[in-house]
Amino acid sequence: MQYPLPIAHLIDSYMKLPGIGEKTATRLAFYTLDMPEDDVQDFAKSLKEVKQKLRRCSICGNVTEKDPCDICSNPERDQTTIMVVEQPKDVMAFEEMGEYDGLYHVLHGVLSPMDGIGPEEINIKSLITRLQKQDKVKEVILALNSTPEGESTAMYISKLIKPSGIKVTHLAAGLAVGSDIEYANSITLKRAVQGRTSL
Repeated sequence: MQYPLPIAHLIDSYMKLPGIGEKTATRLAFYTLDMPEDDVQDFAKSLKEVKQKLRRCSICGNVTEKDPCDICSNPERDQTTIMVVEQPKDVMAFEEMGEYDGLYHVLHGVLSPMDGIGPEEINIKSLITRLQKQDKVKEVILALNSTPEGESTAMYISKLIKPSGIKVTHLAAGLAVGSDIEYANSITLKRAVQGRTSL
């Protein structure tokens, strides 16, 4: 049996989300069909607003409504430290921890030659340019996920930065190999930041 076209399109749309297979997409589509009209309208509005109102900060690459973002434009933040993370959700994880008061740089991915992702496909060039312009920076913390891609990206960035004399550190053990920063609890993140080591 074929689904009516609107449901089929909605199922296809849900399947574009990461980790959503056909069965889950079908369940979500029928759940959406049973939702009150106001809730569906709010959901659709939220989806549009995310695309229309958010942009990347021209300094750090984090998602923001205004440019530069609140973190980059805050003079109270420690201007001598930049933490490099893979995704905007990692910034949120460290901010919720409440122990880090420096700046960030969001790569929007990691190096993955098998997937055709090289240095030009992620936000590395702007990091190097930023470090050349901001002479206050004394340390770059590479807070990338403990995956082979995250580790190789960290080593690549470290090699680019070291000639400048800026200290390059890596999060301490405590984050399990293969784990994502966004899922780590605040105590683990705090210990990882406090016990960071030089690369």
